[in-house]
Amino acid sequence: MTLWFVALTSVGRAQSPNLGKLVAEADVAGWDISILPDGTGLPTGSGTPEQGAKVFATKCALCHGPEAKGGTAAALVGGQPLTNGIETPKTIANFWPYSTTLFDFIRRAMPWQAPRTLTSDEVYALSAYILSLNKITGPTDVMNAQTLAKVRMPNRDGFIPRHPDRMP
Repeated sequence: MTLWFVALTSVGRAQSPNLGKLVAEADVAGWDISILPDGTGLPTGSGTPEQGAKVFATKCALCHGPEAKGGTAAALVGGQPLTNGIETPKTIANFWPYSTTLFDFIRRAMPWQAPRTLTSDEVYALSAYILSLNKITGPTDVMNAQTLAKVRMPNRDGFIPRHPDRMP
C-alpha cells in the first residue's frame, strides 16, 4: 500500500499544471520598493522643505489642502497628543513611529491619482516639508537616506514591538 502511495505522489509531482513562469530578478527589482524602519531600502536622492513646498503645491494641495491641514484627504500636520487611545485622530506627528514610513507611503501611494510617479528627490523633498511643517525637523534640514533614517518621531516609543530584537 505504501509503495502504491509513493508511486502516485511521485507521478503527481512530475506532472505539474505548468501555470505561470519564473520571474527575473530585474523584474522583481522594479516592485521591490519596501523601506524598513532603519532606512534599509532608501534610494539615493535628497530634498529640502523649500523644494517640498513647491512639489506639495502642485501635486498634493488639491487633496490635502494648501497648508496640509486637510481637504478631501487627511491632514498631514498637527494632531493632539494621543491621550485617550482610539478616540484621538491619528496623524503623522502624533502617531507614526518612523520617518521612513512617511517616505515609503508617499513613494508607494501618492499622489492618489498617479501613484509611484514621484522621483526619489521629490519624495525626499515632500518628506522634508511635511516633517518641517510638523516641527519634527528644521525648516532647512536636508533629507536623504542618511538623515531621514535618523529622524526621531514623537511617537517612536508609543508601540510595543513584537520582536524588539529586530528594531533599529
